Amino acid sequence: MSTRLAPLSEEPVINEIEEEEELSKKGRKKWKKWIKNNLLLLSQQSLFLLLFNKKSEDDIKILLSVLGCPLLPVSSSSPPLILTPSLPHQVSTSAEYIIQHFTAATGCRKLEGSVKNMYVTGKVTMAMVDELGSAGGAAVRQVPTRGCFVIWQMVPKKWQIELVVGRHKVVAGSDGNVAWRRTPWLGSHTAKGGVRPLRRSLQGLDPVATADVFSSAQYMGEKQIHDVDCFVLKLSADDTDLAARSDPTAEMIKHVMFGYFSQKNGLLLYLEDSYLTRIQSPGCHPTYWETTMSTKMEDYRTVEGVRISHSGKSSAIITRFGDNLRGGPVTTRMEETWTIDDLAFNVPGLSMDCFIPPEDIQ
Repeated sequence: MSTRLAPLSEEPVINEIEEEEELSKKGRKKWKKWIKNNLLLLSQQSLFLLLFNKKSEDDIKILLSVLGCPLLPVSSSSPPLILTPSLPHQVSTSAEYIIQHFTAATGCRKLEGSVKNMYVTGKVTMAMVDELGSAGGAAVRQVPTRGCFVIWQMVPKKWQIELVVGRHKVVAGSDGNVAWRRTPWLGSHTAKGGVRPLRRSLQGLDPVATADVFSSAQYMGEKQIHDVDCFVLKLSADDTDLAARSDPTAEMIKHVMFGYFSQKNGLLLYLEDSYLTRIQSPGCHPTYWETTMSTKMEDYRTVEGVRISHSGKSSAIITRFGDNLRGGPVTTRMEETWTIDDLAFNVPGLSMDCFIPPEDIQ
């Protein structure tokens, strides 16, 4: 004989309703407590992230201003990418011998008279390393910021670079008569001191421009860099150039660059330059800013018969000192790694119009 099942109630009994209400009240209390605690935590995190992002944004601006697209201390004597007439067989100075060795090692004589333009794309990673203040403490190293860049170059003395890091884009260029730069926080402005080559071009990308610029350099002897014996050549901005790059509130005192060429293979392995600026506003004590930048070139590869550096590391140290800094000098250090993705000569379609400065510069 089968047992009959009790009918299923379609409405909850009173006890179940009371139990559910009690559970619901407890749940609401827990939920309110969770919201209160976590909203406080979230607000603290939001404030931290806001401050962190503000700090990061300021750091990126400093990085791009210093490492983004600096220029050389001296002007180029001849158009980039076109070699000057061959050096005499009997070299009269040590600098000429070093440059002859360099041009033979890179094979850049093959570009003579045949290259009209150059195109380069690459990636960068920038970071603030530390900030040493008067208290001697070091700030926490910031998270590296990645970006990319593209360079176009055409004779005579025409070039342009676009560099994007984080959410900021910096553009700089030269039409052969004026060099300029445009940043989101300063807008467009011309470079003081006339047209000078882009420093990134000498970081192993344009051996012809390197040979041209260092052909008038001063031989400084020999030095070992990263366990490699090198010849050292020095470039210095003269008093006329320094005066042209100064104004009533900022005086450029010096700008020198050293190139280290391997004694073994003749390649340019290391660049180091520094400049000192005296800044003084009316009624204030002067402050001195010294910036030292160094770049190591690596991974030389052959592109259309010419050896080009495809990676490297740069670092910059900014030191501020003066009577108005009571705690003593303040030092900021930053660094960059870069790689080259693509490089080509004689790119079709690149015209003179690509190097026209912005309207406000014109």
